[in-house]
Amino acid sequence: MNFNYLVNAFRILGLLLMPFSATMLPPILVAWWYDENTVFEFMLATIVTLCLGIAFWFPFRKIHQEMQAREAFLIVTLLWVALSLTGAFPFFLMLNPELSYVDALFETISGLTTTGATVFNHLDTIPRSILYYRQQLQFIGGGGVIVLSIAILPILGIGGMQLFRAEMASPFKEDKLTPRITQTAKTLWFIYVGLVVLCAGAYWAGGMTFFDAICYSFSTISTGGFGTHDHNFAYFQSSLLELICVFFMVAGGINFSLHFAALRRKSLYYYWQDSETKTFLTILFWAFLLLSATLLYYQTFSHAGTDLLQSLFHTASFLTTTGFTGVYTTGPEFYHWPTFTPFLLIFLAMIGGCAGSTAGGIKMIRLLILRKQGTREINRLIHPNGHYVIKLGLSRLHDRTLEAILGFFCLFVVTFIVLFLVLLGLGADYLSAFSAIAASISNTGLRFAASPDYFQDFNTPCKMVICLSMLAGRLELFTILLLLSPRYWRY
Repeated sequence: MNFNYLVNAFRILGLLLMPFSATMLPPILVAWWYDENTVFEFMLATIVTLCLGIAFWFPFRKIHQEMQAREAFLIVTLLWVALSLTGAFPFFLMLNPELSYVDALFETISGLTTTGATVFNHLDTIPRSILYYRQQLQFIGGGGVIVLSIAILPILGIGGMQLFRAEMASPFKEDKLTPRITQTAKTLWFIYVGLVVLCAGAYWAGGMTFFDAICYSFSTISTGGFGTHDHNFAYFQSSLLELICVFFMVAGGINFSLHFAALRRKSLYYYWQDSETKTFLTILFWAFLLLSATLLYYQTFSHAGTDLLQSLFHTASFLTTTGFTGVYTTGPEFYHWPTFTPFLLIFLAMIGGCAGSTAGGIKMIRLLILRKQGTREINRLIHPNGHYVIKLGLSRLHDRTLEAILGFFCLFVVTFIVLFLVLLGLGADYLSAFSAIAASISNTGLRFAASPDYFQDFNTPCKMVICLSMLAGRLELFTILLLLSPRYWRY
């Protein structure tokens, strides 16, 4: 690769790291409020991140070069890696509990990618500033580190359209909510923060403490799944809070451009006319019915109402890749549910929510288009001379879009298989390896284990593989795999 592009990439990376260092300051206020001895860790992490940003930017500050598409993919990956490496400092520096740097890195990547897997045990004994920092990582990751960067870049004199195209989780990457990309980023963040505020208010009114309401609103709208208590959402033992959570998880799993359109036009019609949203809600409904029927038939819980509520809560939690677990203290955990139900939930997580949402997974729009493509191939077998057009709404899909989606699906399956085999080779058992890769590549964070979101029992090499899987899932595979291609560097 031309060294000029590398230099420009490092310069932009430095410009992005400097303002992001300020995100470690709010936990200091939490530590001060609760009189905790964690101020030093966050101050040191802030200073180190700021200095690294300056170190990347200062030597190349006079270089001004237009950012190209290939360069944008490099910057996206470097930014995620850099934020993960620096964001791990507060976890690594804290004394209680002590974490290795790999464990600290695992926790940070899990937060930024909104996966929700954790290496922490006994969360109720951990300082609240650390707990808040974990939730804040998911808030940042859910809103999109790159979208936030797009809002900052124009102030620094750098265009952001290439970054938007590299990060946007949709096969239609040129679509924008507003004519200017900067305004698009600000609009997305306005909607995102607005939903977080509404969610926090609902949780507080439903009985949570103010601290828990803020923290759980971060992880709900970001569809991340981190909690501040050992039993996750089950800690609250509240049907009302679970129903509130279901509503906001679904909101986080729907394309945010639809929230924008509905807000601007003051109409809910936009949700129903969108084919992807209809598919998302349809799968949610039928999965809920299937899960409910199974739990009722086997009398999994002591009351039919609990069966229905747990079916709804877990269906929404997995389909949106949030990864919350509900009131399982009155019955078995989800991985002990009868027959096929645990695997149904895992596969729902691998499908994921809508494109343009905070959810992970393959994305509903890709599943919808793959179904249409499958139907077209069947029709071609029946009528070989027929001409069939695939449409999404009123728009015809180009062959280039179909090829990209088929390519992504094939890469997703191959990547899953390879990572699964690597985890087996590193010593994990079959069920743990399968569920861990499914949980990490879909960014849902729950596996088959006594504590579904607890990953401390994996050895260090396995944790590094899971970290790679989380990043690959969040960056939608292509961004990372592109950098591994020798052809990328030959120009």
